[in-house]
Amino acid sequence: MGRRPVTVRLARWSAEHPWRAIALWVVFVAVCFVGGSAAGLNEATDEDQAIGEFGRAQLIVDSGGFDRPATENVLITARSGSLDQAAAKAAAQDAADRLRQVDSVASIGTPMPSRDGSALLVPITMSGDPGTAGDRVQPLRDTTAKVQDAHPQLRVEQVGGPSIDKALDDTLGKDFKRAELLSLPVTLAILIIAFGALIAAGVPVLLALSSVAAAMGLSTLASHLVPATDTTASVILLIGMAVGVDYSLFYVRREREERAKGRSGLDAVEIAAETSGHAVVVSGTAVIISMGGLLLAQDAIFSSLAVGSILVVAVAVIGSLTVLPALLAKLGRWVDRPRVPLLWRLTAPRTGQSARPRFWPAVLKPALRAPVATLLISVALLLALAAPALGMKLKFPGPEDVPRTTAAMQAYDRLTAAFPSNGTSHTVAVRAPAEQADRVRAALTDLAGRTATDPLFAPAEGDGPEIQVSADRRVSVLEVATPHASRSDEASRSLHELREDLVPATLGGIPGVEYAVGGGVAASEDYAAHIWAKLPIVAAFVLALTFLVMAWTFRSVVVALTSILLNLLSAGAAYGLLVLVFQSTWAEGLLGFTSMDAIVTWLPLFLFVVLFGLSMDYHVFVVSRIREAVDRGMPNREAVAHGITSSAGVVTSAAVVMVAVFSIFATLSMIDFKQLGIGLAAAILLDATIIRAVVLPSVMTLLGDANWWAPRFMRRRTVVAPAVEPPPAPAPELVGAR
Repeated sequence: MGRRPVTVRLARWSAEHPWRAIALWVVFVAVCFVGGSAAGLNEATDEDQAIGEFGRAQLIVDSGGFDRPATENVLITARSGSLDQAAAKAAAQDAADRLRQVDSVASIGTPMPSRDGSALLVPITMSGDPGTAGDRVQPLRDTTAKVQDAHPQLRVEQVGGPSIDKALDDTLGKDFKRAELLSLPVTLAILIIAFGALIAAGVPVLLALSSVAAAMGLSTLASHLVPATDTTASVILLIGMAVGVDYSLFYVRREREERAKGRSGLDAVEIAAETSGHAVVVSGTAVIISMGGLLLAQDAIFSSLAVGSILVVAVAVIGSLTVLPALLAKLGRWVDRPRVPLLWRLTAPRTGQSARPRFWPAVLKPALRAPVATLLISVALLLALAAPALGMKLKFPGPEDVPRTTAAMQAYDRLTAAFPSNGTSHTVAVRAPAEQADRVRAALTDLAGRTATDPLFAPAEGDGPEIQVSADRRVSVLEVATPHASRSDEASRSLHELREDLVPATLGGIPGVEYAVGGGVAASEDYAAHIWAKLPIVAAFVLALTFLVMAWTFRSVVVALTSILLNLLSAGAAYGLLVLVFQSTWAEGLLGFTSMDAIVTWLPLFLFVVLFGLSMDYHVFVVSRIREAVDRGMPNREAVAHGITSSAGVVTSAAVVMVAVFSIFATLSMIDFKQLGIGLAAAILLDATIIRAVVLPSVMTLLGDANWWAPRFMRRRTVVAPAVEPPPAPAPELVGAR
């Protein structure tokens, strides 16, 4: 027999020197984590994240060097009926006097009545770094609460960017704490059910957590090459727990299976490395390729997610080939201790006739006996589920999508109703030679006048438009408000009217002028256009490289092609389900959300690469078991039955873990996380059930020996089957299904 693969040699060395392997892993994780903490995180700047015209507007504003302090407001309204103006002015004066004594307050503006007289607004300018204003706003909120106590006949509330940020941080903090408290126990509980033993259930979680810790440190170091964003750590945790549990689940299950056949501990580890270890390397490579496709999006957010995901997958693969065999060798049969009595009898590895499953052969009957009909029906159902994706719309969530359970958001609604210019707005950013500053100001004043009479826009409050001009007179900024919600069709029309008509008409004739229209509505539209432009490029890259990896791994063009098609079918069905749930209103009460009639802008691209990567875990593992059986001379139909039934338990366990963890995200308050959780959970569920148990066996049964066709240069010169005992004879009902 030739030289063993590197996966086998690594596993064998680790199993023979378990303490060294474990010590090296602990040192590796510690060095990565400590090194990353020492290096510090390099976060992406506005320049790194500039996308489309919105990005250009942001860069123009930044170049002006404006002092843009954080601002808050005290909003005074009547509890019922019309507002008592004298009482409101007294409350405003009381609020101003009290707030001047607060350290974080730089100045208090003149109270401003609303146009309809229903509210009085006291502007507050905060001191210090605007980026930390949310952390320092609580003393202002406490002071406003005292003003409210002193004037119970009125409604006195504080509202502004820092207050809303603080409220959202508190809400998200509670959400994530609940998710963290639920995810680990849920994962452990499912693994205990899958293994029937506590130590066996703990090993996958241990590998996943240590892989996440090492990847966190490595990603911090990598941020000095590719800047990180706020979401990088969350995605590392999400992907790391998913693949870490999957890989060790595959490996531990196979090692236990071989020990049950009478293999020694070292031989069982070696066989697991040659089979499941090889599948882990292939599936890890597929996930890395998928996540690497995000780099082609040319987007700081996706680039940081790609780097973090690639690192955590690579670390999980390395851990499954080194420290995992060492742990299994050192634990030996202790890995099956302590046993959970009833669960152990149901899940313990069996050999001989007792190993023959009953459930999965029944599930496979239609695919094996009538592959054409089964394939047509299942594919038709999945395509029907995918069809709504053709009507997918992409938008950023706006303030209207934030839960109204907080006082800050309830106050925000009253603020925008009384003062529409404090709601959604467009930023007109202009850069021109300093000598043109007067012409720019006149043009912006003209622009404000034109919008004041247009129902798509909200007139400026106070004495007229406020135009900010930089110290060098080269940059000017005008905020143009719209009374419509940020993701409404009217807000979109107002943006296009500015960009295509009003701004060019008023500013276009100024020599050397450069302008752009930004703001929240612009960010949503520009980013959606960016995603639609990059999605085909990323998808083509992922599909092409995944095809090459699968073709070379299995030495089969047909297997590679069917792998791609099945994963596309799974992703399409997940997209369609997302549209059905979140672009409609029927599930609002069930899932606790308000439909935004769109999918969150970044989700389709991220969902595609994550699903394509994670679903390859199952596909590689299942097809590897089928290929093993074929290489041992088993006929194709029996090989398909054996491969799927022998891997069904571990694939189901891995899928249940992922579905359970992802479903926890659907309980969070923000619409972004609800869509992410439902999308991932539904896609994994579809992939592990309909795709792997119905469509895949139908296709492979129908194709027969053609499954393994490849050009001459790709064919194996010699076939060395893994040193495993022949599987038990397939169930009679499957053998007879010919």
